[in-house]
Amino acid sequence: MTGRPFFRLGFLLPLITAIFIVPWTPLAAEEEPVAVAKEMTVDEKINEAVSPYTDAISKVVFVPVWKGTVGEGDSEVDLEIPFVLLWLGGAAIFLTIFFKFINFRAFGLALKTVRGKYSKPDDPGEISHFQALTAAVSGTVGLGNIAGVAIAISVGGPGAAFWMVVMGLLGMSSKFAECTLGVKYRQIDKDGKVHGGPMHYLTRGFAERGLGPLGKTLAVFFGVCCVGASFGGGNMFQINQATSQLVSVTGGAEGWVGENRWLVGLGVAVLVALVIIGGISRIGKITSTLVPAMTVLYIIGAFIVLGSNFDKIGSSFGLIFEGAFNGEAMAGGLIGTLLQGIRRAAFSNEAGIGSAPIAHAAVKTRYAASEGLVALLEPFIDTVIICTMTALVVIVTGGYLDKEAGDGITITSASFGSVVPWFSYVLSVAVILFALSTLITWSYYGLQAWKFLFGKSHASDLSFKLLFCIVIILGAAMSPGKVIDFSDAMLFSMSFANLIGVYLLLPVIKKELKKFQLFAHRVDSGESIEMADEHVKSNLPERGA
Repeated sequence: MTGRPFFRLGFLLPLITAIFIVPWTPLAAEEEPVAVAKEMTVDEKINEAVSPYTDAISKVVFVPVWKGTVGEGDSEVDLEIPFVLLWLGGAAIFLTIFFKFINFRAFGLALKTVRGKYSKPDDPGEISHFQALTAAVSGTVGLGNIAGVAIAISVGGPGAAFWMVVMGLLGMSSKFAECTLGVKYRQIDKDGKVHGGPMHYLTRGFAERGLGPLGKTLAVFFGVCCVGASFGGGNMFQINQATSQLVSVTGGAEGWVGENRWLVGLGVAVLVALVIIGGISRIGKITSTLVPAMTVLYIIGAFIVLGSNFDKIGSSFGLIFEGAFNGEAMAGGLIGTLLQGIRRAAFSNEAGIGSAPIAHAAVKTRYAASEGLVALLEPFIDTVIICTMTALVVIVTGGYLDKEAGDGITITSASFGSVVPWFSYVLSVAVILFALSTLITWSYYGLQAWKFLFGKSHASDLSFKLLFCIVIILGAAMSPGKVIDFSDAMLFSMSFANLIGVYLLLPVIKKELKKFQLFAHRVDSGESIEMADEHVKSNLPERGA
């Protein structure tokens, strides 16, 4: 199984090309075209051609388990509750309880682990704990934190920020579980390259339990969804929102950039292509520098805005807590606010999605659970810190009240610009850095899934990278609404197979945690890493869980 692709590349490439690189002409041929004032731009042709596909995918993934009307009179609200949000939220709650609130009690151990206290440079793997964390964080700390928060608050009110933070805290347990499995079942080839992620723990972990066929089926499903997500949330959403920010500071929709958004995508595609040739080692080195820099830049800007509106911070927290439990329309608003918080938090930190185990699998470590603990820091950085900063900025400035803004990044940009007019240009730099780091990391995620499906040949590698860069151009040109729906759908679809794997492999995760805790305790007591490792191996030998 390990070296044989599930599909022949030549068979599926035409299908993917038909979906993602469709002709730039309207699909609704049966309708007689009406006279138009001016010819459609390239951006408009791309958007019209791709929209039917994105709409169809979104409807499938977000199938509701309940739809109806809640509230009465002026408080009446039409709502749909998608199953996928209950699936993700329920998993985060269950795993937090199952592992006895490991997201809080193991926080200190996670910090010591990421500093490298329990690992050595020659441990198996490709990158350090810190590089693995920054590589994974670069895939989550992106436009979801800047634009996604503004979208959640503009739709669900300030209370959505509260539920985003709650889901971020609970999602730390999901990240721990899935990333422990990512390292446990990774494969290291003869060249030292690491291959890991849900595709591998679904196949190998399920095979250990006599569920090989089910594991392979789920692994293929996950792989297809992961490739789609790398084109959606990891690509189209990032470049689309970054392009929107550039448009807003270069003359608006009527300016040259606004009418030629696809050229922005072309330029970014070239930059990404130059980077992704290097693989995870180069990605790890770039993101370990880029992520801290862009995060500090963004936080400094947020502090400037909040400092200028210091007297409003207390009332903003009041709006957040009031909106979280009362909702803007009582019962209907409460449920809507909660759903928006869960949806945008899941998109932001990707806990339970299955993307992070791909990056964390490459870590240099002897114990799988060590990286699981490092991974739980991701949602804390991503959602609890960065998203809270963004939420406060758009609330204290009143930016979320602008219903005509059009997209999330415009709301956030206007909020920053209301305090320091020229800061929208600084935000543009931060946005581009966020988008680039996420694009680079998600290209690696998608490539790992692509190789799992089609093999590890040079042709397979090159074909994915080419497609990924072409999708960057499409994403830059499309309308924000279509991109957001498609990005959410493809990203969330990964969680179905991933969490089934996590549930069935819980005994493995518990055992790996026990082993690492014993190892860490002995190292903390003064033993060398080698002595502590030997003790664990003799007392907790490796065998089926």
